[in-house]
Amino acid sequence: MKAWQHFKTITNHKRLVRAGCFRVGLYRQGIMHDWSKYNPVEFLVGCRYYQGNMSPNNVERVKKGYSSAWLHHKGRNKHHMEYWIDYSAYEKKGVCGMKMPVKYVVEMFIDRMSASKNYLKETYTNKSPLEYYENGKNIYLLHPETRELLERLLHMLAEQGEEATYEYIRKEILKNKK
Repeated sequence: MKAWQHFKTITNHKRLVRAGCFRVGLYRQGIMHDWSKYNPVEFLVGCRYYQGNMSPNNVERVKKGYSSAWLHHKGRNKHHMEYWIDYSAYEKKGVCGMKMPVKYVVEMFIDRMSASKNYLKETYTNKSPLEYYENGKNIYLLHPETRELLERLLHMLAEQGEEATYEYIRKEILKNKK
């Protein structure tokens, strides 16, 4: 088990997300982000399947066919799109993504950027979070408005950089949401 390495990885991730959330004024979310990762249900799986360059949940999923840590995590953290999957109120739609509150879409964006920085380290670029998203976007169950905002932020990061994207979030996205 690699408890110390896993602890450092998740703590660094939380530090990166906190810094990003603070830059846009989401102080409570920055402090509270991913506390469930220290819960034994998630932490012990992270220690057992730690790789250093990817989520241990992916490794657990390959080994067991599912990830108990992920199932626990996504049900407790509103910045994950999977938290917002529910049955549609309309008969023919079935299961779909519900519209996420904007502050959680912003936290999801910062989470994706921070995870890319955390795992890619010196090979990270502002395009990395968009490239990761593009790899799986066809299977994501996202409300159209949530998808549009997330993609707009990921493209802005890739094309204009972090500072411009944070400024846009502060001045345009969150200005009337507080």
